[in-house]
Amino acid sequence: MGIDTVKECSMLKIGKLKLKSKLILSPMAGISDLPFRLLNRKFGCELAFVEMLNARSMSYKSKKTAQMLISGSKDRPLGIQLLGSEPKFILKAMDIISHYKFDVLDFNAACPVRKIVRRGEGASLIKNPKKLNQLLGLIVKNSAVAVTVKIRTGWDKDSVNARETALYAQDAGIDGLFIHGRTRMQGYSGSVDYGVIRDVKKAVSIPVIASGDILSPQLAKKMFDETGCDGAAIARGALGNPWIFKEVSAFLKNGRLIKKPDINQIIKVMLEHLDASIDFHGEHLGVIRFRKFFSWYTKGFYKVRCFRKKTSLAKTRDDMVNIIKACHKHVGEHGLS
Repeated sequence: MGIDTVKECSMLKIGKLKLKSKLILSPMAGISDLPFRLLNRKFGCELAFVEMLNARSMSYKSKKTAQMLISGSKDRPLGIQLLGSEPKFILKAMDIISHYKFDVLDFNAACPVRKIVRRGEGASLIKNPKKLNQLLGLIVKNSAVAVTVKIRTGWDKDSVNARETALYAQDAGIDGLFIHGRTRMQGYSGSVDYGVIRDVKKAVSIPVIASGDILSPQLAKKMFDETGCDGAAIARGALGNPWIFKEVSAFLKNGRLIKKPDINQIIKVMLEHLDASIDFHGEHLGVIRFRKFFSWYTKGFYKVRCFRKKTSLAKTRDDMVNIIKACHKHVGEHGLS
C-alpha cells in the first residue's frame, strides 16, 4: 500500500456519520474533558470521545459522570463510550445519555485495568464473544445513534481471538469496530500486532479503526499501510501534542512532515489549555489537572525536571503561570532539547 491509499480526502463512515478525517481522538480516563477535546479540535481532530463512562455509576446518578458529559456546540461530532457487563445497568445508562447530544455510542471491551476485568467488564468480555454479541445486540436495539465496540487482539498471546470476536460483534449489528493492537495482558507495553488487525479488517465489512502506538505521523502511516484499516484512533500521541492531528493528516496526504511547533507556540497553547481547564473545573482542580499536562507538553525539553517538580506544589493560576514562564525562559536560553 502507498500513501495514496490513506489520503485524508476519502471519507470515513460510521453508520450515518460521515467524517472527513480518518483520525479520531480516543477517550482517556482523567484526560478527555471538554477543554482537552476542544483544544485538539482546533488542530484538526474531528471526532472526539468523552471519558469512558461506567454504566453502573451512571445508574446511581454519579455527579462525576454527569460532569464528564458536559459538552457544547463546538464539541461535535462527539462520541460516548460505555463500560459495563450487566444489561440492566447498560440500559439505564443509555436512558440517561439519551438526553445528551452525541453522535456515536462505543462499548468498551478493551480496558485492561485489573479492577475492571475482575468485574467481568472491559477486556474480560473478549474471552466470551457470545456474551459480547448479546450485549451489543441489546445496545444496537436501543440506540438512536451509530454503535461501535472497542476490542483488543485477545486476552493473552495464547488466546488471540480478535477475528472471532469481531465477527460476533458485527453479527450484532454494530456500525464500526475499534481495535487496539495488543492483548489484555500486554496492557500498553510490548509490540502492536499489525497482522491481527489486518486479519480483522479482512474478515468484516464494517469500518475498522485501529489504535496502538500512533505516536507520530510515520507510525500512523505504518498502521494504515500494514493493516488496511479505515481509520486510526489517537490516544497517548495527543498528550501535550494536539498538533499530531495536523501533522498526521499532512503526512498521509503528501508524505511530508510539517514543521514542529516552536517554544513560543507550545507555551501559548499551554497557557490556553491551563485557562480552559480553570474555567471548566475551577481554579483549584483546574490547576491540579493541568499538572500532568505540563509534563507532557515539556517532554524532551532540556533539563526541565526541576520545573515539573515545582508544578506538584502549584495551587493557583499564578503559581502555574510563573512556572510556565520560567520554563519558557529556560528553554529559550538552552533550546528545546
